[in-house]
Amino acid sequence: MPKPHLLLHSTSGQRWRNRLSHPSIVASLTLALIALGLNIGHSLSERAGMEQLAAVAAERLELYAASLEAQLARYDYLPSLIAIDQDLMTAVAQPGDTAARQRASRKLARINVRAGLGLIFICDAHGRVIASSDDYASSHAIAPKQEPPAETLMRRLGKQIGAGSGQFFAANEANASTDYLLSQNLQRDGKVVGQVVVMLNLAPLEATWVDQGMRSQGEKLLVVDSNDVVIMSSVPAWKYRLLNRGSAAKHAELLASGRYASHLGPDLALATEDLNQQDTSLVQVPALDGETRSRPLLAQERPIVPLALRLVTLSDPSEVWRHARYAAWGGAAVGASLGLVLLYLAYRRRALEQLFRASEALKQAHSELEQQVAERTQELRHSNSELKHQINQRLQAEDELMQAGKLAVLGQMSAGISHEINQPLTALRALSRNSLLLLEKGRNSTVAENLRAIDAMVERMTAITRQLKSFARKAEAAQAPVSLLAAIQGARTLLEHRIQAEQVTLNIEVSEQLRVSCDGNRLEQVLVNLIGNAVDAMQTSASKTLRIYTDMHEARLSLLISDSGAGMPEDLLPRLFEPFFTTKPAGQGLGLGLVISSKIVHEFGGQLRARNNPPPATGMTFEFDLALSPKESHV
Repeated sequence: MPKPHLLLHSTSGQRWRNRLSHPSIVASLTLALIALGLNIGHSLSERAGMEQLAAVAAERLELYAASLEAQLARYDYLPSLIAIDQDLMTAVAQPGDTAARQRASRKLARINVRAGLGLIFICDAHGRVIASSDDYASSHAIAPKQEPPAETLMRRLGKQIGAGSGQFFAANEANASTDYLLSQNLQRDGKVVGQVVVMLNLAPLEATWVDQGMRSQGEKLLVVDSNDVVIMSSVPAWKYRLLNRGSAAKHAELLASGRYASHLGPDLALATEDLNQQDTSLVQVPALDGETRSRPLLAQERPIVPLALRLVTLSDPSEVWRHARYAAWGGAAVGASLGLVLLYLAYRRRALEQLFRASEALKQAHSELEQQVAERTQELRHSNSELKHQINQRLQAEDELMQAGKLAVLGQMSAGISHEINQPLTALRALSRNSLLLLEKGRNSTVAENLRAIDAMVERMTAITRQLKSFARKAEAAQAPVSLLAAIQGARTLLEHRIQAEQVTLNIEVSEQLRVSCDGNRLEQVLVNLIGNAVDAMQTSASKTLRIYTDMHEARLSLLISDSGAGMPEDLLPRLFEPFFTTKPAGQGLGLGLVISSKIVHEFGGQLRARNNPPPATGMTFEFDLALSPKESHV
């Protein structure tokens, strides 16, 4: 016997297990799993997506940086090359010599055209322009009241240019494009006597970025100088604006420098969120033209140290967040699935416990059941014997019902068949009497023609009686290859008089080569029932057309019999195959023809179906499937 404390421990553990498996507890746990899956799926997908987006942005950033550095490096040699030119040094040494200055300006103009630059000029140690590629010395080059570009640059940027050799970026005062300026000191006898300045306009390069930005809405490109000012951008509205919020003193200092002319705009003031990734952050970008609100973009930057620039790309992470939402729903689905598994296990455990208790009760009742089973077995044997007898009677009744249906059809066809036989008999009598008279007169050729006519009429009556005999025969069902067209023609022979009497146009669209696997006699019985019903249905129709055709699919075909009668109300269609249901007047039908036909088709492995023809057509279509014979199915 178990010890009391062990029983107590077992009962307590059982109580806790029952509580944990309670549906409400499991449902709460399921909700927690859904929330956890939602969070984990979103977090993992967002992290992976951001890492992939950052990797792609980093690759493109390298390409942009390489493109910019290559574009600017093409002209690094030029100031040094110009600084050793003797004509230019002569113009600097003799600023009062007009001819020397004109020669220097023309040479600078040729160099400027060949190099594809914006402007080249030289100035003396005091910042006065000596010669310029814009042909400063030629009176026809500059309008009288227009300040030359080189003079304008020196007025704005004289301090930066005069600071010595180097390079820097400045805004073009005329069109707000970005200029890249390289300056080189001119020295004579160890003293600085002037400077050569090369200016490259970056508008073409920036135009390609703007074009790419318009085609790719998901990526923006910025070039930021050492003052934190955007000097180049694929979004023109962002140029010459502080990337982050600046003070009023900062703005005054930038304006005083002259590097941004009058184009300095309000701060972009990007709000930054750290993503714990090197050189990568999430920034809130102000709304662009056509947008109603700001949006977050993934920012990644690369410094270009020799030029004191930062290259920044802003990538749209909306696609990453869309996939993250999908992943969150996927995680929620996984959590829900786990919860459902737990719920299933809880219910299963309860079911097993109930099953165990029921098993104990069953064991107790087993002995009683054995005795009851023995008694019931005897009763069942007796019932089974009676059931077999009833089944045999039912099968016999069904067989007799089918035969009765055949006889009923034969009864309906009797008048027509009698007419079909009486006509040849009358003709036979007339031809035989005529032949006797012709024999007496010796007209043997005419007698021969009469005999051939008599033979043809006898063959016609033989075909009718043979078809009647075959149709009325009560034979066992046997599956065999049957010519579908021959079965249709056999049914037509039995109904020919009714078809002609009702003036029905019969269209048979069935190939002569088609063979189906079924009992030919029963198939003919079905066809007689369906064609006879169709003829009856068209008695009051103005146009009487009966179409018999097939629809082939794989190893089976559908045989369709369509008439142009009045059809049947839709609410009566479900009752069409009920025993003794008929829409014919009293005395013209038992309501068994379609029931028998449906049973025969079912024995063939198919189903007899009926439907009204779709408007504007009238009438009904009966359809049933037949299996093609093995040879036919491989044709």
